[in-house]
Amino acid sequence: MTLPATATATEETTAATARVVRLQAEHRTVALGIGEARPRLSWQTQAPAGWQQRKYEIAVERAGKAQVTTDVLSPESVFVEWPFPALESRERVEVHVRVWGSDANPSPWSEALTIEAGLLGPEDWTALAISPDLEKDREEDNPPALLRRSFAARASIASARLYITGQGVYEAEINGRRVGDEVLAPGWTSYDHRLLYSTFDVTGFLLDGENTVGAWLADGWFRGRIGFQGGSRNTYGDRTSLLAQLEITYDDGRRDVITTDDGWRTSHGPITFASFYDGERHDARLEQPGWSQPGFDDSAWSGVRVVDLAKSTLEAPAGPPVRCTEELAPQRVWTSPSGRTLVDFGQNLVGRLRLTAHGKPGDTVTIRHAEVLQDGELYTRPLRLAASTDEYTLADESEHTWEPRFAMHGFRYAEITGAVDAVNLDAVTARVHHTDMERTGWFECSDPLINRLHENVRWSMRGNFVSIPTDCPQRDERLGWTGDIQVFAPTASFLYDCSGMLAGWLKDVADEQLPDGTVPWYVPWVQAGSWEETIPGAVWGDVAVLTPWTLFERFGDKGVLADQYASAKAWVELMAERAGETHLWDEGFQLGDWLDPAAPPHDPADARTDRYLVATAYFAWSARHLSRIAGVLGNADDEARYAELTGRVRQAFAQRYVREDGTMTSDAQTAYALALVFDLLPTEGQKRRAAGRLAELVAESGNRIATGFAGTPVISDALTLGGHVGTAYDLLKEEECPSWLYAVKQGGTTIWERWDSMLPDGTINPGEMTSFNHYALGAVADWMHRVVGGLSPLEPGYKKIGIRPQPGGGITHATTRHLTPYGMAEVAWRIENGAMHLDATIPTGTTATVQLPGGLPSELGPGKHQLSVPVM
Repeated sequence: MTLPATATATEETTAATARVVRLQAEHRTVALGIGEARPRLSWQTQAPAGWQQRKYEIAVERAGKAQVTTDVLSPESVFVEWPFPALESRERVEVHVRVWGSDANPSPWSEALTIEAGLLGPEDWTALAISPDLEKDREEDNPPALLRRSFAARASIASARLYITGQGVYEAEINGRRVGDEVLAPGWTSYDHRLLYSTFDVTGFLLDGENTVGAWLADGWFRGRIGFQGGSRNTYGDRTSLLAQLEITYDDGRRDVITTDDGWRTSHGPITFASFYDGERHDARLEQPGWSQPGFDDSAWSGVRVVDLAKSTLEAPAGPPVRCTEELAPQRVWTSPSGRTLVDFGQNLVGRLRLTAHGKPGDTVTIRHAEVLQDGELYTRPLRLAASTDEYTLADESEHTWEPRFAMHGFRYAEITGAVDAVNLDAVTARVHHTDMERTGWFECSDPLINRLHENVRWSMRGNFVSIPTDCPQRDERLGWTGDIQVFAPTASFLYDCSGMLAGWLKDVADEQLPDGTVPWYVPWVQAGSWEETIPGAVWGDVAVLTPWTLFERFGDKGVLADQYASAKAWVELMAERAGETHLWDEGFQLGDWLDPAAPPHDPADARTDRYLVATAYFAWSARHLSRIAGVLGNADDEARYAELTGRVRQAFAQRYVREDGTMTSDAQTAYALALVFDLLPTEGQKRRAAGRLAELVAESGNRIATGFAGTPVISDALTLGGHVGTAYDLLKEEECPSWLYAVKQGGTTIWERWDSMLPDGTINPGEMTSFNHYALGAVADWMHRVVGGLSPLEPGYKKIGIRPQPGGGITHATTRHLTPYGMAEVAWRIENGAMHLDATIPTGTTATVQLPGGLPSELGPGKHQLSVPVM
């Protein structure tokens, strides 16, 4: 691309001034097959301290034609609107950006970002969806199928793209090579509304002459068993299908298009069973070597059936796919009291095992997975009706390496039985899988137990961000519970760039929302157990308002507010209708402060805090945020309307639940925490008394936690806002049950569903809900980042950064880093020799307000800063 001459003319003098890096389209640094015709652009700038962007210019090359440039006087560099004509399907462009500071010299042009549009409309798809003509149309699991087709290609291929999706889960191959590294593609969406497809550059896969494209196809979420209490099959349909379109462009401009159609062939393969809950069985004796390569004889294979697939539902993904992101070696291999071989990977994780084996033909290796042991044996009762068992049967005596394709397990321990001697136990590997988000947050302090707690939070997020944000990854559930992610989204948004993934999932929230505004308890919605889709619940339904706001606050994405506005408004209007003229949501089913540790095992919603107090508090909080969202979107009428509604709900809340002296009708930690953080107490005196009473309750409990899903995310902030930060540290550092560090001291490596999932004597909680990987109660990490670490967003996307560490709990140093949309922000502080010393890094394009203990706020510009204050 030939760029304007001013770029090279000034490059030498501006190289030390500013440099544009990390150019992105929407949420991506790799922008192949995007679904946006007008992708927003973001970039970061590396520049000397004090430099501020005054102007930017964007250049694009389209089809080798002259570049188009635009010169804009603006400091914006995050989600900048596309300034050119919309992209067309398949169009490939190169984009460069340069910026100016206060002088007349531009930076050098950035490196090119290549953006290629996917298939943007249903009319772009000529492929037909095909289903293996092997399947039984009844309520049972069908073995995964193989599908293939051969075709001829000519030499001089310029490019080749494979557009592919499936109703089920698939893996594609061309000429014997796997295409891409996505796992469980296309992921789980509300399939009736959205089905994601992937775009792969397969130019290097093709040969001159005969070629073969093939795919594995399994039930997945589309037709496999989903849900608890046995779950159900055929939720979305009774036949799996594949939709694939291979487009080859030659140097002379001609194109070939190979699509799925009735000319494909199909057969069963070596996978005889595949289930998310129950595991996978692979019989290597049934393998068909070369099945996806040219020259394979498929005359004994069956035909396929063309089936309906609504191409209007096809959509490019907004976030990354599931991939293997890490491998762990065993920490210990031993024999249990019953004589079984056990493997401990030292970390509760989500993924599957890869093993190497050689033995006699027909030997079968069986692998069971679990999170915990009991009496020295693998303990599977918490899995409920999930067998979580994989089997591999050897075909011959040569050495083979194998792992499942279409199963995923939550486990720390594996039990290997059957032909154990055939397995090279030293080579067994746990492969960690989750949505492949970029890590953006780090935290470390002087207390190793708190560091382990923070790692537990991070591992729980990884294990439960598998295509959708789930509640647990191991038992017969794994559903997208809305309340869990609503309370955890601020923590998630610090730890990883989950913006694209959650923005995509929120589309499903809106699609699954009922006409009256009810948000299902989990999304995508499937009928599971006795849960009713039509019953709205606070905390859970509020995801429609509060999670879009979190994405705006943390990533600066105004677009997600616009996309979700109708959904958010419908939810608040539903609450207003339920509350009526009293403005109190005080009727109907509510989960309230779910899993309050004092709740009886048979009713986890029976909390110390009135469930209708929780519902009304959330009504006020969501109405307030809807007013803010309307303001951001420029809807002044709605902004005023929902601000007035907020005032009415606040007043009603205070009259019903707050006594004149500031104590509350529910004399419980969650009640005070919600009232303080949600600003529901009318007078300063009531706020002081409520904060004091909250601190008293914490002390009376011996600093043990007394909150569930509603109270836990806010209690530390409530204490901090009320001037009792020391009590918040007492709560954080408590080690007796129930507390955050209790699980750490018990050897937990992820966040537990219940505070006492493991009892103090080491036995497992006998309740039906006993997951050891449940991120919701790990929402405290957001407070750790902001208060212990001292790093928070004061303006959306960290355009203005808050630096206000509030030391306590005997912690003598902490370091917190976050890759903001503008660049890396870092706060590192230490206490030594009677002083607090702080090092701060403020990225270009942002400013910061810093306040150290005992000091007044001051403003910092971009760059590195060092400050010190005496401490008592």
